[in-house]
Amino acid sequence: MSNYIRKDAKIFVAGHRGLAGSAIVRKLRSLGYENLLLRTRQEVDLLDSNAVSSFFAEQRPDFVFLAAAKVGGILANRNFPADFIAQNLRIQSNVIESAYRAQVKRLLFLGSSCIYPKLARQPMGEDQLLTGPLEFTNRSYAVAKIAGIELCWAFNRQHGTEYLAAMPTNLYGLGDNYDLESSHVLPALIRKVHEAKQCGNRTVTVWGTGTPLREFLFSDDMADACVFLLNLPKDEFHKLTGNPEMAPLVNVGSGSELTIGELAKKVCEVLEFDGEIVFDTTKPDGTPRKLMDSSKLFSFGWKPKISIEEGIRIAYAEFSGKSQSPVEDVNERTSSHESKNRARDSVALDRSDCADPGQRQRN
Repeated sequence: MSNYIRKDAKIFVAGHRGLAGSAIVRKLRSLGYENLLLRTRQEVDLLDSNAVSSFFAEQRPDFVFLAAAKVGGILANRNFPADFIAQNLRIQSNVIESAYRAQVKRLLFLGSSCIYPKLARQPMGEDQLLTGPLEFTNRSYAVAKIAGIELCWAFNRQHGTEYLAAMPTNLYGLGDNYDLESSHVLPALIRKVHEAKQCGNRTVTVWGTGTPLREFLFSDDMADACVFLLNLPKDEFHKLTGNPEMAPLVNVGSGSELTIGELAKKVCEVLEFDGEIVFDTTKPDGTPRKLMDSSKLFSFGWKPKISIEEGIRIAYAEFSGKSQSPVEDVNERTSSHESKNRARDSVALDRSDCADPGQRQRN
């Protein structure tokens, strides 16, 4: 890995308690970066433009990872579309504008694969952006993320900044959200299968038909890619941010896919659950296929390290409280105290009520 970022550089990780942000912090610390600017929402509310502006003016970070966002699964996106678009637009605008005023050297903005059209050509390359209608269930979130890409691009064109937008595929990993009301599919499956085992149930219900194809990436692999990108030598980084005719956009994926049904089977295998998987076809499937073309990223020499089976084992070890530092043996990284506490809290919650499992089968 190139070392464009000096070890003593001031690095602001916005959203450092989330799935993506906490993984970036682990990666930076594993590489010897200790001058990290980490702020909770109580310390700096990223929705407050004055608070963000004051923070940047006082601290003047050299580099920024913008991993803060309001995120959620199908149910949360369907129920709270106004929150998803309004809050994400404010966070992005506040941080990116303040970064420019503070003369931040490089910024990496984290988006999502949902920016691409519902029926985009597969695998989805960066050139598929804005070529067709979006998936309706998360349209508000996707539009906000597209606006973030455009904001980075506009600042690069007008002010010569070096802001890059990285679009990860579906993430899972340490410190994930296991709330069935708002989680994504993989952590939801882990919790559902775990609860079925705990309660002695013989079935696990999964939303939809099980046929949609999805790509997954372990959060620590995503973090490795993000630090790799921001550390690229100047000429290589400029290839991604310096072309006024091309969005400063790079996909971050694993390059492999499987159906939701196959994913559910893998979770059952890893968790040693031999019951039946039931598909609730009255619930929405979402986009039929989502595989990202990450060849641009791969061309710079980066590749993921953690397989889906290994990733599920690591995530479940943390969730179930069986491992104190589950990722250490895989990538010589140490999980945070906060993420371990969240995992134990999740286990305590999911053991609380086995009376009516049908009410708790949401993705």
